[in-house]
Amino acid sequence: MERHSLPWVRLAPAALAAMGATLGACSDSEFEAAGTGGQSSGGHANAPGAGGNGGTPGGGEGGGPILAEPTCVTGDASLQASAPWDWVGIVGTGQSLAVGTTPITSTTQPYNNLMLSLGEATVPPWDAASDPTLEMVPLVEPLRSLHRGYPAPYPGNLFGETPHSAMANALTFLAKCPDPTLDFITVHTVVGESGQGMVALEKQTGDSTGETGRAYAATLFEAEAITRLAAEAGKTYGIGAIVMTHGETDNGSSGYKNQLLTLWTDYNADLAAITGQTATIPMYLSQQHAYPNEGVGGRPLVNTVLWELGVEHPGDFVVTGPKYQYPGNDDGVHLAVEGYQALGEKTAQVYYERTVLGRDWQPLQPTSAERDGRVVTVHFNVPVPPLRWDEGLDAPLIAEWANGRGFELRNGSFRRQIESVAIVGDTVEITAAEDLPASGLMVAYALSSQGGQMTTASFAVRWGQLCDSDLFVGSTTGLPNPNYGISFEMPVR
Repeated sequence: MERHSLPWVRLAPAALAAMGATLGACSDSEFEAAGTGGQSSGGHANAPGAGGNGGTPGGGEGGGPILAEPTCVTGDASLQASAPWDWVGIVGTGQSLAVGTTPITSTTQPYNNLMLSLGEATVPPWDAASDPTLEMVPLVEPLRSLHRGYPAPYPGNLFGETPHSAMANALTFLAKCPDPTLDFITVHTVVGESGQGMVALEKQTGDSTGETGRAYAATLFEAEAITRLAAEAGKTYGIGAIVMTHGETDNGSSGYKNQLLTLWTDYNADLAAITGQTATIPMYLSQQHAYPNEGVGGRPLVNTVLWELGVEHPGDFVVTGPKYQYPGNDDGVHLAVEGYQALGEKTAQVYYERTVLGRDWQPLQPTSAERDGRVVTVHFNVPVPPLRWDEGLDAPLIAEWANGRGFELRNGSFRRQIESVAIVGDTVEITAAEDLPASGLMVAYALSSQGGQMTTASFAVRWGQLCDSDLFVGSTTGLPNPNYGISFEMPVR
């Protein structure tokens, strides 16, 4: 696989500010004109021109990302007190993008967020009931000692800074925006296993102490320990979300949807039995953009599956978006530390919108597609209008879709050439260069491997330029984090 890009240099925050485009090109003009956003008249958080509680960032040249003051998401401050537990548990599972990278930067805890310290305990065995060495400590990175071998099961499963500190601190920052005396304390459990498919993450029927397959048992172990320690501290504890960062290994699996549904069902039954909670635990998902990466045109089934789960099981599965827009490692698979942090901040924003403020937040995703002659119109749910193009991201490499900005038209294996695309309100109109077939036409976005890597952002092999105008800025990175179009494929009516 070739990459058409400049030599790789690890991205530090100062370098991000000067980079052509990674995050923020979708919203930099609004930053210049309006400052950070709050609640718009149309009901959108962080909308352009709305004015908010954050600082007013300066514009970057060339549409580049802007290091800025973090933004608030406005809402009813009284809702903050309705959190069902003193400590809200967040379980992180998945593969390498769930277990972090170096360098480690979040080494102090600015709020009251927590993690379980194993102390001198040897784990496994899974003895959480009475081990006196287990204790709650401030959440910092890394959560435990780093591991460099493979396979790497819990507790030696961490490879660096995970998204969790940035997620936790963003949630607390947002909670304190309307009233600094409020708090939102999350307790983070990270059990993912690098390079492993669902077979290692799901509930095991046999041994759960081997070199793979510990993730599920480790989740229950930590939940039991934290439930006990919370009670001893006079606090209540429940699980607020399962963050599943996965899909590369199983990118073509036809059984992936059923495996995720089973994992969600098992987690909800077993965790509720430990914590005593009645609230359903949602699973938060983000799409992968690395595999398949051999040749041109390979499409990952898993990306479509994740989108479908969010549509078919609203509230139980929440797709926070893609990852192709985040700062990445030059391998086109993993993120730079700023990318892990930005992913955590986006997860925090979505969780805050949905769970704390009670809004039905949905990603930048299609709702329908129809055609009229050579024009295919795709309708979108847009979290924060208007739609925009991120000019800082590469044009597609596949010749037939070079003008598509990430959109694809095909019937069967035949690619239909795209002449132009245009944003019209909450839709994108795709004009084909030739007459379209009467049936069997599919429209897709950011799905097919381009046969080479993008030259910026994540260096992924599939991407697109469509994004919204969300002015959300994370409290750890200081980077704008608008919503980008998810990968999808759907028939055209």
